[in-house]
Order: sequence, then C-alpha cells, then structure tokens
Amino acid sequence: MNICVFLSAADLDARYTTPARDFAIRLGKAGHTLVWGGSDTGLMKVVADGVADAGGRLVGVSVDFLAAKARPVADEMVVAGDLAERKALLLAKSDAIVIMVGGTGTLDEATEILELKKHGKHDKPVVLLNTDGFYDGLKVQFQRMEDEGFLPRPLADLVTFADDGAEALAHLERAVLH
Repeated sequence: MNICVFLSAADLDARYTTPARDFAIRLGKAGHTLVWGGSDTGLMKVVADGVADAGGRLVGVSVDFLAAKARPVADEMVVAGDLAERKALLLAKSDAIVIMVGGTGTLDEATEILELKKHGKHDKPVVLLNTDGFYDGLKVQFQRMEDEGFLPRPLADLVTFADDGAEALAHLERAVLH
C-alpha cells in the first residue's frame, strides 16, 4: 500500500518524534511505501529514515522552492512546480492518507484532502494521527461542524482519529487491503 503522510518538516520534541518513528518502522516492516513531501529535515526526515531503516520504499514529492531540502536518496523523487501540484501528486500516488502533527502547511493539506473526499473526488481512507492530543481541538471543531450541519457526510466517513501508529496502520490495512 502507498501511504501518504502529511507532516511537519520542523525539528520537534521527542514526544512527537518517537511516536512518528514508531509509525514509520511499522509502515516499513509491513512492506508499505511512504509517500511524503520529500523533505530531508525535521519530522519528515525522522519518518523517512524510519521507513527506510525498516525496509520500506520512499516516494517523495517536493516542490520547486524546497527542492534544496529534498532527501538525496529515495526510490522516487518528483519536484512539483507549486504547492497545489504537490498536493495533487501526493494524493494521486497514494492509496491512503495519514495526517501527523504539523503547522499551517499540514493543516492546509489535511483540509484539502478532506474537502476533496467530502465532494467525492477520492474515497481513500484518511487517518488523523492525534499524537499526544495534538489534534484534540480540531476534533472538537470537526464534531461541531458535523453537529451543526456543515458536513454533508458523517465525520466518520471523512476521517478516523487514531491515538497511535499501531491503531492508524491497522485501520488503513483494514480499509484498503480487506
């Protein structure tokens, strides 16, 4: 399975990097491919290293203005012309999506993926990996959107929240491989 992971390229605390590496090792050991933003910095590097160390494949999609930060060795690396093309390529190359901790760029990717799913432009499973409660506030906001009629589909049809990498990967494997 090709699993797209949206996440930060920032250097982060161990409370985020340790669970991210655990997920990455699980992904690689299971024989899956990481599809990610291609960066060789911060949390992106932690995850790519974990997948590679565990024997998984790496498919990166960088963007022209960040190409200098792209991982030098990957099974495949594409450089998109802009962020919109990058997001489209990441989605096209994946069977499933995991959203890990991140900043505004990760939030932009997450909301676009969910908006496309809401409108039936893809039906790939999406898991929001809620490491250390990072997305608790977003979960409350999404629930309010559903409760007050802003979502035409049930929230559970759009995204699954997982507390750890084992739960996230198990959900994706059930959804895609069975």
